[in-house]
Amino acid sequence: MIAQYRMWEPFIGPCDPCPPIRVKVFSTPPQLFLGFQPMMLPQFDLCEALKAGTLWPCLFSPYEARC
Repeated sequence: MIAQYRMWEPFIGPCDPCPPIRVKVFSTPPQLFLGFQPMMLPQFDLCEALKAGTLWPCLFSPYEARC
């Protein structure tokens, strides 16, 4: 499985007025890596699909609040 979170280190200039954020993290949605929908993908049952917001587990991307 491909990681849904990516990290990168931005350039930090010597004259930046604010304290730098050394590592930035961003989310990549799983549908970016699924070129087409293959046949016979496993599916959530109805209650789980409504909770997850998708019918297919490979397209599920959990939301994690930062606070």
